[in-house]
Amino acid sequence: DMNKKWKKRRIRPFLDEYDVDGKKIYLAAEGRLVNLAAAEGHPSEVMATSFAGQVLACEYLVKNKGKLKPAVIKLPEELDNKIAELQLEVMGVKKDVLTKEQERYLHSWQEGT
Repeated sequence: DMNKKWKKRRIRPFLDEYDVDGKKIYLAAEGRLVNLAAAEGHPSEVMATSFAGQVLACEYLVKNKGKLKPAVIKLPEELDNKIAELQLEVMGVKKDVLTKEQERYLHSWQEGT
């Protein structure tokens, strides 16, 4: 019967529990698109990395004005790596440097896993 009262309990923001004749039904974001209705945003690290990429991409475009053809421009790998290094530095993560022996081993494989 659709007119029957269901017992509703708020579990947390954007998550409700309905008790229907002893059965539990969980409804996220009132049935709306969860990623739109219940979005809580990205972590600050994700936003900082994204903004760093945008800033370095703009700087790259300015420095290369007149040299680039009209097209979708892929960010050079060096800048992509710089973004990652900056974020890791802010997070206090230190990057290892491969030894010569590790470098040789890394480049010694011709095929396989």
